[in-house]
Amino acid sequence: MSRTRITAAVAVLALATGCGAADMTKQASPFANARGARTVTLSVQSWVGAQANVAVAQYLLEEELGYRVDTVQVDEVPAWDALSQGRVDAILEDWGHPEQERRYVDDKKTIVNGGDLGVTGHIGWFVPTYFAKEHPDVTDWKNLDKYADRFRTPESGGKGQLLDGSPSYVTNDKALVKNLKLDYRVVFAGSEAAQITQIKRFAKERKPFLTYWYTPQWLSAKVPMTEVELPPYEEGCDADPAEVACAYPVTPLQKYLNADFARHGGEAAELLRNLNWTTEDQNEVSLLIAEQKLSPREAAREWVDGHESTWRAWLP
Repeated sequence: MSRTRITAAVAVLALATGCGAADMTKQASPFANARGARTVTLSVQSWVGAQANVAVAQYLLEEELGYRVDTVQVDEVPAWDALSQGRVDAILEDWGHPEQERRYVDDKKTIVNGGDLGVTGHIGWFVPTYFAKEHPDVTDWKNLDKYADRFRTPESGGKGQLLDGSPSYVTNDKALVKNLKLDYRVVFAGSEAAQITQIKRFAKERKPFLTYWYTPQWLSAKVPMTEVELPPYEEGCDADPAEVACAYPVTPLQKYLNADFARHGGEAAELLRNLNWTTEDQNEVSLLIAEQKLSPREAAREWVDGHESTWRAWLP
């Protein structure tokens, strides 16, 4: 998203590559911000790609550097509050939160940018490729109303359904539907896992669907989807959440560190700043977790065993 600009990506398949969890402004990890201790607390967003990042970082911190790592699942916006307060030390995948950046990075200076993750994210509206091949004009948003009845569900009432995941993800969809005057209703599945379940069901039955989706995401290799072209994104076109009428931007995903941790976190902070991998790397770990049902630690170990030349460069 950016993925969580207006409200908050993407939620768990247990987990994704685009958020329900505890409010970390009221819940502290026992290990966070422990001066002098070799402990690190990482925020885990609820989509599997974010879980893949954390799994590999945790494995390396523990096995290569001897840290104790605590992880806490927390929604995107509350994670910034928790990071500012030192309740967590790092967010490893952020899809763009300009308001939080201004408040905590620019003004309060309690959070610092930890560098590019190496993965570029994009949110958009997608239809299954099998439907786009039969109806190629559906990929232009101006033609969506023509197919509204094909995308209708009991949940969307008399309108076409635009399926979203978690309401905590970055989403402009309600404003887009309203401002583009489309005969659709945004229906939230509730989580990334629930959204994936619905998409898989639609695909198995070869039914048409319109969904908010994002790349990178492992499911795209299992259920090919084609993006619907929205009005082109221009800098600032999404500045007013109520007036958004443009596509989502392409977002180089960022890492953020608590400022004290960045200064005093030693080898752990250095490794997290250095962590930079590809979409293919992330999807490889995500698939091990989501499809092969490995635990995050098992998936991380398998990736680490096969990619030493990549992660060795991250070590202090």
